[in-house]
Amino acid sequence: MKTIYLKFKFCSNRASGLLLAVLCLFAGSLPAQPATPVLQAGAALSNITPFLGGGIVGNFGIPPEAKYIHDELYAKCLVLDDGQEQIAIVIVDNLSINREVFDYARKLIGEKTGMKAENVLMAATHTHSSVSASSVGDERMNYNYDKGLDEYQTFVARRIADGVRRAIYQKEPAKIGWSSVDVPQHVFNRRWLMKDGTDVPNPFGGQDKARMNPGVGNPNLLKPAGKTDPEVYFVSVQALDGRPIALLANYSLHYVGGVPADHITSDYFGAFAEQFSRLMDAGNKAPSFVAIMSNGTSGDVNNINVKGPADRMQSYQKMQIVARDVAKAIYDNYSRISYQTDVRLGAAYSNLNLKVRKPTPEMLARAKEVVANPDGIKKYHPLEPTYAKRAIQMQEKWPENVDIVMQTLRIGDLGIAAIPFETFAETGLEIKAKSPFKSTFTIELANGNYGYLPTPEQHELGGYETWLGTNRVEKEASRKIVARQLEQLRALKK
Repeated sequence: MKTIYLKFKFCSNRASGLLLAVLCLFAGSLPAQPATPVLQAGAALSNITPFLGGGIVGNFGIPPEAKYIHDELYAKCLVLDDGQEQIAIVIVDNLSINREVFDYARKLIGEKTGMKAENVLMAATHTHSSVSASSVGDERMNYNYDKGLDEYQTFVARRIADGVRRAIYQKEPAKIGWSSVDVPQHVFNRRWLMKDGTDVPNPFGGQDKARMNPGVGNPNLLKPAGKTDPEVYFVSVQALDGRPIALLANYSLHYVGGVPADHITSDYFGAFAEQFSRLMDAGNKAPSFVAIMSNGTSGDVNNINVKGPADRMQSYQKMQIVARDVAKAIYDNYSRISYQTDVRLGAAYSNLNLKVRKPTPEMLARAKEVVANPDGIKKYHPLEPTYAKRAIQMQEKWPENVDIVMQTLRIGDLGIAAIPFETFAETGLEIKAKSPFKSTFTIELANGNYGYLPTPEQHELGGYETWLGTNRVEKEASRKIVARQLEQLRALKK
């Protein structure tokens, strides 16, 4: 388009008025300029890999010493800004992270960027091959709020804050879209109802109806005790020219594992990011592209098909298969995403007060007896000494009530619920079904970790996830959480 320069000499008010009319007519004949997109987005990785020598948590017994780093651990950060609200989503490669760590990260983010605390969603992936960011030793099972952070917790919080700041620094005009696809072949409910007469003891002297991980080919299997959610949600963020900025995925699958006990790895969450980036050829198209996998509601879901043949896979093999299948399913549907440049963002944030479960006097007396004489007492269950110690911790180291963070985000007509528990699939499915948004998914282990979250009905079936010390809050907690999440989703939808 040719640029035209005009010179005028203003001699009178009348001439000025005539000139203004001519300029208005001339301007009206020019083609309309496109409006500047409202949405801006940025993404960044922040390395949180711990030093070697720390204990790798995620299993019973003494944590093995970390001796090898298979792949680096990250806090993966996505920032969105619609001109009115700015939100951040941070997914961290760790088993679980206490609220006090996330709260410190929020404080740092607020001080350095001015972002509102309630607009920052942070969650752990639940890899079982990492050094803990939830304290170490017995302190991991205690209620530690206001106790201060250890060296690694402080490091993780600061690196989260750094990642968000870097993502903000890299913001640019962007477009966003989302979709979902089912990947059912890797999700199985790990809780099984057993046939009548099957011995299913628990560490408290009772008999359960449901057993976690009952073993491949177990002849006493009756049926799964709950549901699975095979839907993978994915949110794609691109620059206006189509260059990929970030992808946030959500799959309701526990960690995969199957690796040497002394290895540090991000599990399938990191493997997915690597494989999806390779499919996108993002290293050449967008070196700063960030692929993120968050954990959905997978407290009772793993990838072991107990009705099928036993796996005979080498270390990391199954993890790579899961990552490959999920990455390919998303990639095959990636081109179908419809993008928007103007989406409304929002966040809702509240504290929900829940009662803490406590042992009965009889349970506490038995626990103290077991702890005092672990080798000389006939045990109800091989894990009774562990759960005896946990029962005492629940009595002595936990308050009567806890405040947990209930957070909900809005991205256009997409709702995201965040829950600080290992949440059962049926809870996530209920939130999806009742949400006022067209699309909704849930991120678990967000803004803290307070153990497993069975529904009241699942509590009646017993099993590992319901045991005192594995589950720490009142049995009605899941209903209260769903009600609060739906209330916040409805408020954001207005």
